[in-house]
Amino acid sequence: MSHGPRSGLAAVSSALLAMSRHLEVRDVLKTIVASARELLDAQYAALGVPDDHGGFAQFVVDGVSEEQWKAIGPLPRQHGILAAMLHEARSERLADVRKDPRFEGWPKAHPDLVDFLGLPIRDGDEVIGALFLANKSCERPEGGCGFTQDDEELLGILAQHAAIALTNARLYERSRELTIAEERSRLAHELHDAVSQKLFSLRLTAQAAARLVDRDPSRAKGELQQVAALAAEAADELRAAVVELRPAALDEDGLVATLRTQIQVLDRAHSARVTFAGHGVKALPASQEEALLRVTQEALHNALRHSGAGHVDVTLDRRGGGAVLRITDDGSGFDPSAVRRAGRHLGLVSMRDRASGAGGTLTVESAPGKGTVIEMEVPGG
Repeated sequence: MSHGPRSGLAAVSSALLAMSRHLEVRDVLKTIVASARELLDAQYAALGVPDDHGGFAQFVVDGVSEEQWKAIGPLPRQHGILAAMLHEARSERLADVRKDPRFEGWPKAHPDLVDFLGLPIRDGDEVIGALFLANKSCERPEGGCGFTQDDEELLGILAQHAAIALTNARLYERSRELTIAEERSRLAHELHDAVSQKLFSLRLTAQAAARLVDRDPSRAKGELQQVAALAAEAADELRAAVVELRPAALDEDGLVATLRTQIQVLDRAHSARVTFAGHGVKALPASQEEALLRVTQEALHNALRHSGAGHVDVTLDRRGGGAVLRITDDGSGFDPSAVRRAGRHLGLVSMRDRASGAGGTLTVESAPGKGTVIEMEVPGG
């Protein structure tokens, strides 16, 4: 089989490795489409994941500019040849898609497709997507050219591995949803305990002040000052919890902007000075960006709630194709080995799990009275 400059086992291996490298469904879909187009030397490639209503839940293209894609309009419906691949679960290889009796046209801005190759992506008996290519890049003699039987077999191998990668990504996302639900439950419990204690103390102190206001105004004034202090602490707890519960706007704003916004809120909510700086960081795979965000939140939680820090500094810098995150505080610090022996974790286990789950590493440097430095590095895409 010959497929241009990307032919051979090395090209197939490269495509399969690229698919297995990602955990997010959207990243997997984009990698499958780009790998298929490059491997078979096609001008256009697309992958559609069907919904239950005759349309597509997701539809990813490669070879079409963003401006052209916007001009094309809404996602296609499941009709014509796309429907045949999804519902009849068979491959389609056509010399000219426009001459097929099932062809129903396309929007005005749609590119002109000629030769066509499409295959369903199957997980057992279930069709979970449709992968198709158009306009094979080659010299076009009078007889024309198009996709071959070898191309179809190669795309079939790719589709089988795409099914595995897509299924794994879906399982990962479901697992992450469960983890998020567990985190929200933990935060709700923590919020209930912390704020309830503050409000209970506030109530008792207010009652004491009310009893003292007539016979000992000076002591009553002191109790009321304590009421104000407890109310401020309760407000801080609530603000911090809101920051943790707020959905991260990573898709819309990116990691740097999301971190900057959340840290600005924490800086206003706490007496400690909390700063952030980000330098030259490019977009990272979604799983790595979320892991960096969650590790930052956990580390800030520890620093602001437990360390007594006066200053917490967060930096995110580019390192190679990836990034390195550092959270440094001037708080009381701790002995990491003593924490492990005592069965306390301060979120360290969770942070290490998040780092390793995203393909990264996490280190912790701390000592009593010396503050804490947490560093996490991820490799990028």
